[in-house]
Amino acid sequence: MATLSTHTLNAADGSHAGGVAVALLRIGPGGERTTLFAGTTDAGGRLSEAFDLAGAEPSAQYELAFQTGRYFAAQSAAAVPGQERQEVVLRFAMPDPDGTYHMPLIMAPNSCSAWWSR
Repeated sequence: MATLSTHTLNAADGSHAGGVAVALLRIGPGGERTTLFAGTTDAGGRLSEAFDLAGAEPSAQYELAFQTGRYFAAQSAAAVPGQERQEVVLRFAMPDPDGTYHMPLIMAPNSCSAWWSR
């Protein structure tokens, strides 16, 4: 089993970003997307999911999609009129079917910073 985790932080007010909808999708050879899991970050801005990558092509591409627009729309103090960024999508590979992958995200209404760690 592979494990993917994230920690989301709200750069607008320096808090943990709890309640952010997050989905992991596998991108097929023809560009079709299959949702492997969908969830919501906890009050501490964290989400961790274990899932089966056995039999998956090691070079397969994945997307981790964060619904940042909905999150910031619900944060009245951080709401930005005319906010354009609605979603942050990170595309990556997970070559080890038993690997642990961590993708933190620092987000603001119209910007973000992400990185990868194990």
